Amino acid sequence: MSNLFNEILYRPLFNALIFLYQYLSFHDLGIAIIFLTIIIRLILFPLFYKGAKDQTILQRLAPKIKEIQKNHKDDKEKQTKAMLELYREHKVNPFSGFLLLLIQLPILIALYRVFLAGFSSKTLSALYSFISAPKFFNYSFLGIIDLSKPNIFIVLAAGIAQYFQTKLAVPKTNKPFKDLSAAERMGQQMIYLGPILTIVFLYFLNLPSAVGLYWLTTSVFSAIQQIIINEKIKTINYESRTN
Repeated sequence: MSNLFNEILYRPLFNALIFLYQYLSFHDLGIAIIFLTIIIRLILFPLFYKGAKDQTILQRLAPKIKEIQKNHKDDKEKQTKAMLELYREHKVNPFSGFLLLLIQLPILIALYRVFLAGFSSKTLSALYSFISAPKFFNYSFLGIIDLSKPNIFIVLAAGIAQYFQTKLAVPKTNKPFKDLSAAERMGQQMIYLGPILTIVFLYFLNLPSAVGLYWLTTSVFSAIQQIIINEKIKTINYESRTN
C-alpha cells in the first residue's frame, strides 16, 4: 500500500514540484508551491466545484431540512423520503463534503511528505529520468521566508484566508443563534473554528511554512471558487419544495 501511495501521489507531486522549481519559478520554492497548488486545484476543479456547490446549497436548504424533520418527526420513513426528494429536486449529494475530504486528505499527506522529507540526494533519487536534479536548492520564498521552517506570517495569512473562504460559504442570517438549526449553527461556528484549527495545525505542530503556503494558496483558490458558486446559485428557489 505504501509503494502504491508513493507511485500514485508522492512521486508525481515531488517530480512536478521539482520541474516547476527548475523551469518556471526562477528557482524560488515558494513560487513553485503556488504553481503546483494551482495546477492541482485546476485538475480537480470539477470535483472540488461540485462538492463545494453541494455543501453551499445544503446550508441554504437547512431551514427546509429542519421543517421536514419537524413535520415527519414521528415517521422516519416519510422523513427520509422527503429529504431524498429535496436533495433530488436541488440535485445535491449530502455526502459530497465527506467525499471532498477524502479527495483532499491523501493529497495533503503526500504534499506534507514532500515538504517534510526535503530535497536531499536520497529524496532526489525519486525523480523521473527525464527530470534533472537541481544543482542547488533554495528554500526561500521571494528571498524573505525560509519555507523549511515555521513562519508566523504564513500561518496567520492561511488562517485569515480560511476565515474569508468559510464566511463566503456560509449563508448570511439575521436570526438569533438560538433559533438556528444544528446545521446552521455548525456553519456559523466553522467560520471561526476553521481558521483557529488551521493556525493550531500549522503553528503548534511546528510544520514547515511550505505546508502553510500550500494551505494559504488553496484557501485563496477556494474563496475565488466560492464567489463563483455564490453567483451561480443566486437564482435557485429554496422555497419551491412543498410537503
